Amino acid sequence: MPTTTRTAVLWGPQQDWKVEEMTLDDPGPGEVLVEMAYAGMCHSDEHVVTGDLPVPHFPFVGGHEGSGVVTAVGPGVNLVSEGDHVSMSFIPACGHCRSCSTGHQNLCDEGAKLFDNQMMTRAAGEVSHRIGDTEAARFAQLGTFSEKILVSQSSLVRVEPDLPLDIVALVSCGVATGVGSAVHRAEVRPGQNVAVIGVGGVGINAVQGASVAGARRVIAIDPVEFKREKAMEMGATHTYSSVEEALLAVPELTWGEMCDSVILSPGVVTGDMVEPSLNLVSKGGTLVITALAGMLESDVQLNLFMLAMMNKAVKGTVFGSGNPRADIPELLSMYREGVLKLDQLITNRYSLDDVNQGYQDMRDGKNIRGVIEF
Repeated sequence: MPTTTRTAVLWGPQQDWKVEEMTLDDPGPGEVLVEMAYAGMCHSDEHVVTGDLPVPHFPFVGGHEGSGVVTAVGPGVNLVSEGDHVSMSFIPACGHCRSCSTGHQNLCDEGAKLFDNQMMTRAAGEVSHRIGDTEAARFAQLGTFSEKILVSQSSLVRVEPDLPLDIVALVSCGVATGVGSAVHRAEVRPGQNVAVIGVGGVGINAVQGASVAGARRVIAIDPVEFKREKAMEMGATHTYSSVEEALLAVPELTWGEMCDSVILSPGVVTGDMVEPSLNLVSKGGTLVITALAGMLESDVQLNLFMLAMMNKAVKGTVFGSGNPRADIPELLSMYREGVLKLDQLITNRYSLDDVNQGYQDMRDGKNIRGVIEF
């Protein structure tokens, strides 16, 4: 029998989220029905609202960060069982494509399909999500802004049942991406200098990742005083309100060494941010870009002579260049042992009906991470 659920959807860019009733089919082959517990309110969903992340179909169900409990499984499901607690992985991990089998689950071939026109249909072509008679698309084939979701088992990671599900939701995107940006992509080592530009839901965890990895100095840069104060609680050693302010102080602070790695994680990254960020990077150092830009953004300003002659590197990253099936349980273990501070990340909790207020609070700089509590 089909299942009905309340869900927050967009009917087009530049609109508010609207709570609608959606119908889900029973789980098909490889599919799982999950009753949601929490959904994280990530900035990436805001990119769909602004149009920076164009999507091919509306209505569009938001949300790609979350946690819940499995209530039903379809034929062939072998990764989770009914009653399991699960974290979402916004990049599916099939386990057998070239990327997965070589330890790069964040580049799983299934991830290339997240935003095409098939995102709202099953492999057999049957529409499985409907609002009235209209087929509905889902963010990253998840759509966690919903009381219940129907997803592929490749998008779920089973977690231990004693872990708090609000924390389980956070590691599915923001924590994994931020920590991984420092540990996996920037390869921060003990004694290094690291700067993080933008300390929201992702950047604050890059701060934690750099601190846990043993960085000597962790420099947090953000115009919002509340976020700079929170960064100090999470492992930052120094804070500045702008890159320009940091460029005046960091040479003396680091005895002229500058930063071995800089992680650029603003809400929206633009091409003119790259050159100033690279100026903070030391000789032989690395700039990691951990943020979404407008999909048509193609102009980047940087000094090519200095890039080559100073032996610097510019790297992109998705999911913190990690492996969700390994990283999510590992991060939760670090939380359990007190190594990672995750309770402190949740600034405010909202009902599904208050999703628009949650995003307004994010725009106003009031949230490190807001969560929808079901």
